[in-house]
Amino acid sequence: MTTMRTRTDNALEIRDLRGGYRGTQVLHGISLDVPAGSITALLGPNGAGKTTLLRMVSGLLRPTAGSVTFNGQDTAKLSPTRRAAAGLCLIPEGKGVFPNLTVKDNLRLQIPPRARSRSYEEALELFPVLRRRLNSPAGRMSGGEQQILALARARLASPSLILLDEVSMGLAPRIVEQIFDALRILSSSGAALLMVEQYVSQALAMSEFAYILDRGTLSFGGRASELDADSVMESYLKQGRA
Repeated sequence: MTTMRTRTDNALEIRDLRGGYRGTQVLHGISLDVPAGSITALLGPNGAGKTTLLRMVSGLLRPTAGSVTFNGQDTAKLSPTRRAAAGLCLIPEGKGVFPNLTVKDNLRLQIPPRARSRSYEEALELFPVLRRRLNSPAGRMSGGEQQILALARARLASPSLILLDEVSMGLAPRIVEQIFDALRILSSSGAALLMVEQYVSQALAMSEFAYILDRGTLSFGGRASELDADSVMESYLKQGRA
């Protein structure tokens, strides 16, 4: 397996991570780095363990072994809330918004206490599609609009690492392009992105680094430019789980 060179400015360092659900081992000794400010793709067929890894990094699932280091700090004793306060943001599969609240209130709630003087206006400038829906309940927006709102909320939290779990899932291709444009905007803020994504070509095109996860182990880790999207998809299909 190709490995990335050692860096001292990693936003995330995972070492020998193991664990799963109810006694079933899903991850079998995963080690990977996400350099600060980078976009890193985490690819693999369904059931490979990608969501499990993100849940362990965010603190929603406790590993049985291994370590997760975020901005130089061991997260073993940090709750999900404390990890979020430290600058780690997870956007889960589905829509990470409050459907019964207006777009405006969704944005206001995401501004951290230390920055209450800030306005949600900066999010509207970056994601202008939200401006005309400002007073609408988030749950009445289209799936694409809700996902853009979730990304705007992440931007207002000023995170240093954003975990993205299939943010394009279930969206029309033309909307997917808008989502990837929004991801580029997020990246321009300086946050590192670790994204699980089904659109392999688009993910590799915008990523500096990539990992391929298969059956709980890594089969590749290196520069995204070293991977061919068609070959990656072919390997998924051969396993009958794409």
